[in-house]
Amino acid sequence: MLARTWSTLVRLRLTLGYAVTLVAVATTLVVLGPRVQDHVIRHMSTNLHNLGHGRLVTLIGSAFVTSEGPMWVWLPGLVCLLALAELLWRSRRVLITFTLGHVGATLIVAAGLATAIEVGWLPLSVARDTDVGISYGAMAVLGALTAAIPSRWRPGWIGWWLSLGVLMVYVGTDFSNAGHLVALLLGTLLSIRFGPVSHWTRARVVLLAVSVSFGYLVVVNTGLSLVVVPIVGVAGALAAHWLAGRWRARRVQPALAVALPATA
Repeated sequence: MLARTWSTLVRLRLTLGYAVTLVAVATTLVVLGPRVQDHVIRHMSTNLHNLGHGRLVTLIGSAFVTSEGPMWVWLPGLVCLLALAELLWRSRRVLITFTLGHVGATLIVAAGLATAIEVGWLPLSVARDTDVGISYGAMAVLGALTAAIPSRWRPGWIGWWLSLGVLMVYVGTDFSNAGHLVALLLGTLLSIRFGPVSHWTRARVVLLAVSVSFGYLVVVNTGLSLVVVPIVGVAGALAAHWLAGRWRARRVQPALAVALPATA
């Protein structure tokens, strides 16, 4: 039992190391007081002001500074998400996915904000809005789980998350909603490079359930009705499933047309 436990901990070294680092940083900032905490958040924010002044260290440092409320609420969900991905694909792929989502979504959103400010769609004050936390990287990892979903459910999985992401961008007022959607897309595209999962254990199913709940709470961060949001998600899932069925049918028909004369 000790050997199995140690083996599991070694396989989850990225998840555990990141979680411990987040707790250590958050605890240190609490001990130092709110004034220091606000200063660190402003300094590590990946907003246009900091990026425009060449503070590229914020692209990495912002992933270790959080402002999403009490850590005990969201940290277990993040740990389950990263642990599941690390058990499926090892530490290296999870690190690449998280980094791509965090840095890639940050830069894409920053480019969009700069353009919107330049043409007058957004006020200049948006350039100093704080933007720190783990949500972009976590959403990329969630999108990468697409490869692990059985093929018959995969279109519905993609349609569910993308429809929720688009809904939040449409009704939300925070640019982080666009970052979540971009990170989901990046993770979903990256999942093409990951192999399918042939075996799901009970532990992995539980981790997936917690990860889905965590991802839902991250994406759906507005005061919409608890009925409206799931309806939009289910509608997106059904639409994606229907489109996937039509696409498969179109691919099968030409193959049959070629195969039938050859058989005759």
